[in-house]
Amino acid sequence: MIREIGLAFLDIVYPRVCGGCGGAAMQSGGHWCWDCRRKIELIADRYCSRCGDPIFGEADHPFVCRTCGSGEPRFDLARSAARYSGPLKNAIQEFKYRAGLHLLRDLADLATAAVRVHYVRKPIDVVTCVPLRASRLRERGYNQSQLLAERVGRDLRLPVWPEALVRVRKTEPQAGLAAAQRRLNVAGAFGPGRPSWIKGRNFLLVDDVMTTGATVNECAKVLKQAAACRVYVVTVARG
Repeated sequence: MIREIGLAFLDIVYPRVCGGCGGAAMQSGGHWCWDCRRKIELIADRYCSRCGDPIFGEADHPFVCRTCGSGEPRFDLARSAARYSGPLKNAIQEFKYRAGLHLLRDLADLATAAVRVHYVRKPIDVVTCVPLRASRLRERGYNQSQLLAERVGRDLRLPVWPEALVRVRKTEPQAGLAAAQRRLNVAGAFGPGRPSWIKGRNFLLVDDVMTTGATVNECAKVLKQAAACRVYVVTVARG
């Protein structure tokens, strides 16, 4: 009751707006209006059993997409909470590019829910994230993937180690690149933060959006080369 009264007071002083459309948010807390919350396309079924890429149509058996079938991913599994479209796309772009840090809880809650659904029986020792290059970190002031990882780790009561991976060379933004270009762009871009600490551990790798999977696959490759046992990926959205 005290929390609800506090939220109601803050809503009067600092009215919450929807991260999807900019209108008034729901009274129950968070930063979604009812319409935008309803329009978030959760990924519930019919997806690649390895990378979680949603498919169209019916599938009455475990399905592996062409990408995973033609080349073995370095991560063990990847799952995303929802499609990168509509209100969720707007909210992620606000969070990522325009310092919309008030949306952190709303976005991280989606990732946490995906972990609880898909990885409930998977052994996870530590949570980590995709590192941001130094110049981009200085420009933006924060690593959105690290913020998400820290929130997910706190919600799941798991240790968070952002330093498991480091950037070792500059890359171009992945947006706008074709799949093959994305793979080349991030090839050799990451390194292990502390190989001796990585060895034998099971990692949950957190990022905001997964499109072709090139970035998280390269990160998983580095962790596996440093003798990580398993690497599970979770993202808020799938492009």
